[in-house]
Amino acid sequence: MEHHLSCNMPSKVEEEEEEAEEAYTQREIASPPPPSLSSSSSFFPKWLMDMKHIIFSELKEQRGIAIPLVAMNLTWFLKTAITTAYLGRLGELHMAGGTLGFTFANVTGFSVLAGLSYAMEPICGQAYGARNYKLLHKTLLMTILVLLIVCIPISFLWLSLDKILILFGQQEDITKLAKKYIIYLLPDLVVTSFLYPLKAYLSSQGITLPTLFSSAVGLAIHIPLNILLSKAMGMTGVAMAVWLTDLVVTILLALYLFIKEGNKGGGWLEQSVSEWVRLLKLSAPCCLTTCLEWWCYEILVLLAGRLPNAQRAVVVLAVMLNFDYLIFSVMLSLATCASTRVSNELGAGRAMLARSSAYVSLGVAVISGFFGGSVMFAARGEWSSLFSHDKLVTNLVKRIMMLMAIVELVNFPLAVCGGIARGTARPWMGMYASLGGFYLVALPLSVTFSFRLGMGLSGLLFGLLVGAFISFILLLVFVLLIDWVAEADKAHKLASIVTEVQHEGTQREDEILC
Repeated sequence: MEHHLSCNMPSKVEEEEEEAEEAYTQREIASPPPPSLSSSSSFFPKWLMDMKHIIFSELKEQRGIAIPLVAMNLTWFLKTAITTAYLGRLGELHMAGGTLGFTFANVTGFSVLAGLSYAMEPICGQAYGARNYKLLHKTLLMTILVLLIVCIPISFLWLSLDKILILFGQQEDITKLAKKYIIYLLPDLVVTSFLYPLKAYLSSQGITLPTLFSSAVGLAIHIPLNILLSKAMGMTGVAMAVWLTDLVVTILLALYLFIKEGNKGGGWLEQSVSEWVRLLKLSAPCCLTTCLEWWCYEILVLLAGRLPNAQRAVVVLAVMLNFDYLIFSVMLSLATCASTRVSNELGAGRAMLARSSAYVSLGVAVISGFFGGSVMFAARGEWSSLFSHDKLVTNLVKRIMMLMAIVELVNFPLAVCGGIARGTARPWMGMYASLGGFYLVALPLSVTFSFRLGMGLSGLLFGLLVGAFISFILLLVFVLLIDWVAEADKAHKLASIVTEVQHEGTQREDEILC
């Protein structure tokens, strides 16, 4: 039905050609030739060959976006692992304090900024599909301004870190070190207010190589920065290395944008009230979706701080989460790729290709989930020894990573479903799924298993597994019920698609699907 609506009305010549082809097909059925070894497609139904063509075409499109994104995010999250490793070299207490400070920064700062920047994905992705460069430029500047304003209350919250953590029962010696770490991390709020929108702006257009290159440069300088600053300033030097690395990446991306685009398309300062309203309406659910999921993981770290032998529990969870950050970098790449492909196709008026992009992305996510979980399971021994030589700590890390490997099987398709929801400009789907799965199920179960049943860290992850599965089921149902033709119509209005681009989109869809 959707395909019939998207195709142009056939001409008389085309009708005659179709009748001739149908007559030829009927003759072939009446007297089929013997099978030929040189034509393997004759053994398969036409619908199967069409499906194969669609899947491989989509995989080719996604490969060009996903592979650079995976490499980029891997280098990006390796920075977090390096930071934790250098904190560990300063001692177990400094590692616990720095981890707690970074956890608080994620919960109250970086998750909020990242979530707000995700609102750019549907707007910029659909605008790029429609070749509406003015809307792209306006959205970038509006998002940067929103993030800078949000940084002000976040900064005051960070300065009150010690009072907040003590109120939640954290140990005073760890809390003091966490406060010291986060104060020197404050400049990163301003830096990421520019960095997150720049990355979202480029990835929504399928431009990934500049971000990959700049992230690789950032990772290359992050190690010597940690060596120099950790020796000179201790834990505060490690915090400074984080935002200095981010600053270098931001400058490189800004230079690329200035040199490559210049005044292309214009519209940088032509924001209207309706465009501000549209961005803010998407920002709220995008932010809540991201924050609800990030907060759940970081709350687990805070809960680990309430367990017996809290210092060791926080360290074990931090080591495991650092590997999870690497796995998450692949998940995030697949989710961003799904969002980009879906939003680009909807913005160009290709409803059927948008649906194909979504379903192919889900298939890739399921396969990647099995692969990611297997890698985590296989590498748990070697990974634990990188951060600690304490036999008790390494054994605990091995056990926790084995449980987390099972969680990854669910996390991959969950993340991609969230990306599809953002690509259709319906991020509220992810918000409801995260609220229901992580907060109504995961956290209550984690507290019950860990504290009431005495399962410790294992109990925290068992609760997380159940909650993630519930969130995935909710999001999957939402995705399966999407009306793709209606979403394409909405994208036309959102991105102000012109007739010429609409015709090009229909023509390309015909070439692939007809």
